[in-house]
Amino acid sequence: QVQLVESGGGLVQAGGSLKLSCAASGRTFRDDAMGWFRQAPGKEREFVAAISWDGFSTPYAGSVKGRFTISRDNAKKSVYLQMNSLKPEDTAVYYCAGSSRGRAIVVPAMSTRGYDYWGQGIQVTVSS
Repeated sequence: QVQLVESGGGLVQAGGSLKLSCAASGRTFRDDAMGWFRQAPGKEREFVAAISWDGFSTPYAGSVKGRFTISRDNAKKSVYLQMNSLKPEDTAVYYCAGSSRGRAIVVPAMSTRGYDYWGQGIQVTVSS
């Protein structure tokens, strides 16, 4: 199994930037699609961005498209989420997730059902 640990969260002013990292340990994850989700208080967990095993497919939620960028470094067993032009509505706990279905996943899922291992989450707070 793969274990995921997120880092890089914190408090930032509106308009600022943060870069989240997700470090994987355990078996190799280079063939896995990876995703970022977020959950605000009282709301359901929602899709933010995902990246295919080869980095060629990177779907984004409409609310973050053009502001957030997902990337991965398989040699470092890490996935990243660069977040720019942050807004107060981006405040949430951010989760890294992985799909163990391997290279069969050409376009990564935009639903939590498409992922079977998760990190513990990290808080991102954007002040106005």
